[in-house]
Amino acid sequence: MSEEQEMSVPVENTAQAYLELLRARGIEYFFGNAGTDFGPLVDGFARFAAEGKERPRPITVPHEFVAVSMAHGFTMCTGRPQVVMAHTIVGTANCAGALINAARANIPLFMTAGRTPLVESGLLGARDLYIHGAQEAFDQAGMIREFLKWDYELRNFVQLEAVVDRALSVAMSEPQGIAYLTLPREILAETQTVFRLKTGSIDSRRERLRPELALVERAAALLAEAESPLLITTSLGRDPEALRALIGLSEALAVPVVEFNPTHVNFPSSHPHHLGFNPAPFLERADVVLVVESDVPWFPSRMRVNPRARVVHVGGDPLFARYPIRTFPAELVVRGDAAATLVALASGATHHAGNHEAKIGARGAALRAEHDAQRAAWQGTALAAQEASPIDFEWLSRCIGEVAGEDTILVNEYDLRLTQVSRDQPGAFFSHSPAGCLGWGVGAALGAKLAHPDRTVIATVGDGAYIFSVPTAAHMVSATYDLPILVVIFNNGCWGAVRKTTEALFPQGWAAKTGVFPLSDLTPSPAYEKIVGAHGGYGERVERPDQVRPALRRALRAVQEERRQAVLNVICRRE
Repeated sequence: MSEEQEMSVPVENTAQAYLELLRARGIEYFFGNAGTDFGPLVDGFARFAAEGKERPRPITVPHEFVAVSMAHGFTMCTGRPQVVMAHTIVGTANCAGALINAARANIPLFMTAGRTPLVESGLLGARDLYIHGAQEAFDQAGMIREFLKWDYELRNFVQLEAVVDRALSVAMSEPQGIAYLTLPREILAETQTVFRLKTGSIDSRRERLRPELALVERAAALLAEAESPLLITTSLGRDPEALRALIGLSEALAVPVVEFNPTHVNFPSSHPHHLGFNPAPFLERADVVLVVESDVPWFPSRMRVNPRARVVHVGGDPLFARYPIRTFPAELVVRGDAAATLVALASGATHHAGNHEAKIGARGAALRAEHDAQRAAWQGTALAAQEASPIDFEWLSRCIGEVAGEDTILVNEYDLRLTQVSRDQPGAFFSHSPAGCLGWGVGAALGAKLAHPDRTVIATVGDGAYIFSVPTAAHMVSATYDLPILVVIFNNGCWGAVRKTTEALFPQGWAAKTGVFPLSDLTPSPAYEKIVGAHGGYGERVERPDQVRPALRRALRAVQEERRQAVLNVICRRE
């Protein structure tokens, strides 16, 4: 924590003390879907309102999946952890998929839930409802523990400060993740008069794990001597300092960078050393592969790797120890903060590179030529599809890339084609968690808008993902808290991933031969654009490719000038 001082605050119960503690620790938002266990906190927030205390601000989110996704979106933009609270075990169950997303994305989150009252009588807050029997579990945290870093149940008022501080500290330590705390109603309702606490806030700056210098030196020598190095990353851009460090390393040694399934802006896409999003063409010739913050740097079943390639893994948790199986080759494993490690690598490799200047210069020129050819091919793909009907994903993505300003935040859940969108600045693009629990995109975009109210936020989602996003709850939150975002639905009327996987597994199978894919069809497609209208937003159905650009401009006008949320239901071809 930052500098500490003692203070005393008058309170009436444990719940009020808890809110005072969150306020002192710098928590800005309390995302919740209230239940009968929230009574002491509801009353405590009412007292805060009467006293003019604005933080933490309670945000009513009428579905837990959206609440966790909003907190996820806010924290991925700011690095600052927030609080989510759900109703006992049933609310926790609704959170589960979103918590798995946050856990695999290393989002520091303070997840809390009420607990069925402990006693049947004798204490304020004891059981008094029919649900209080069946909602109790032997181990409430057990259903999500595999994806938690820490869990506990608040036992008494005396330990309140120690428990909350431990939860926040564990969540923020590397690798970052989720702390889960259950709060029995009797404990929250217990009468108190004074709460004595330390005033320091939780320091949200990223912890810098210094790498072992001997390993960095070995990796630097490999890079400097490589004829065809390759760097693959997925989520390095989670830390903007790491992005800047990667630019330095890449330019020092002319190392090409591939972003494979990127979750952030990891490297400026306009940089001449950026070679796209598919490592397969480069893995066959690479003699040194540097994997930085990437859980799945390639698909072993589909991509051929040079058998003589020497692979180095770098990251805060480079082996992804919480993944049950992960068997990528590794000559070196360097555990350390990505930014610090890349800076050290650049320094060491530059020292070794003195005898390789000609080779590095030639490689840099070749990278620029390959980069330019790649971009020309991507543009040609989109332009070739500009008259296709139904609308092609490439063309829709290119149009979104054209209207997205440098300050626009793009939040993508699967369907946006990154080859058609240039993103150079840290924090200008975010994609779904590696866990892939659908429905994240709209809630995360709302969290991003909450974090950056002056920036335009565009969420790109499939029709299936939009269904999973609990649209009524999400649009209600957008309207209630003045969070206008644009949601673009890539509506192809099916579970595209299911169709593609089936065809890949059985290219001569019945589904491929007949064109019939049971359990993957999402037609007849509802008028998704009308759902947002019920919440005062702007909705439009787009069916022709020439309508895409004008529709995007109209929707952005609604968002930016009228401060209304907008949904474009774009009818796309099946892929």
